Amino acid sequence: MPAITWIQQMLAFYSRLTDRDLHILQLLDEHRVLTTDQIARLHFTALRTCQIRLRDLQHLGLLERFRYARTGGGDDPWHWTLGLYGARFMAGTLGRPIPTEHAHRDQLLRLTGYVNLRHLRETNEFGVRLAHRARTDPQTRLPRWWSERTTAARFRGIHPDAHGMWQASGHLVGWFLECDMGTESQPRLAAKLTAYENLARTDGPTYPVLFWLPGTVREANLHQTLLRQRPPVPVATATHDTDPAGPVWLTVGARKRVPLADLPSNHGRPVAGNPNWADGELDLSRPDSPGQDDLS
Repeated sequence: MPAITWIQQMLAFYSRLTDRDLHILQLLDEHRVLTTDQIARLHFTALRTCQIRLRDLQHLGLLERFRYARTGGGDDPWHWTLGLYGARFMAGTLGRPIPTEHAHRDQLLRLTGYVNLRHLRETNEFGVRLAHRARTDPQTRLPRWWSERTTAARFRGIHPDAHGMWQASGHLVGWFLECDMGTESQPRLAAKLTAYENLARTDGPTYPVLFWLPGTVREANLHQTLLRQRPPVPVATATHDTDPAGPVWLTVGARKRVPLADLPSNHGRPVAGNPNWADGELDLSRPDSPGQDDLS
């Protein structure tokens, strides 16, 4: 297809895109894949309305979807990602090279066969729950929600599964997420804290590292490991079946669980490599990626 043809097609449907559509494209560009239910909780009040709009965006080539059959019958939910035109639109918006049809097809195939797809979906579920809480509770905000890729590019030496800022009851707390699926040993989980300690020692932020775990037994075992090692940075744990904004976080050595907003948080100093600062000023809400301010 000549380049002018697909460009003309993209320009033709610009007038059909709403702000909500653009926010969905931004989220999928940042977080790679979201289920129908996740997108509905972020942007819609009725699931059927969400389903219809996502199909409209698919027909325009902005989105693609896939799902798998479940063992024993039934299907997984639809997983949505950027279609060819959606990927080209976001590339143009962000000044990245425009993907070819071949390159986009290869990327889509790699995503659908991604061995850690379940982990990615669960990681994104953490941010979705916070964003939905902020959408429905005017006393809360999620001004930042970054993927692993963006976080690793912004901060030196760390590779959390996600990072964000959460505000409630007048408190603003940063967090680094380690979404655990029960596949790594306890010592290996604890060893991840060394990178966060190094970040704090170089005047970067000292944010609580949140271990989000698949069950209470796994959580109890991790606390035993951490008690012996005495973590060098704040650590809190909760399980996948909880509301991450609520009083579900248990810090090392504590007996009472606290809300996310009550965890200790230090934004670091204005040094190179700390994206919390701009021109010597603390700036925690810059629109580097779509956070809750972009979801309202």
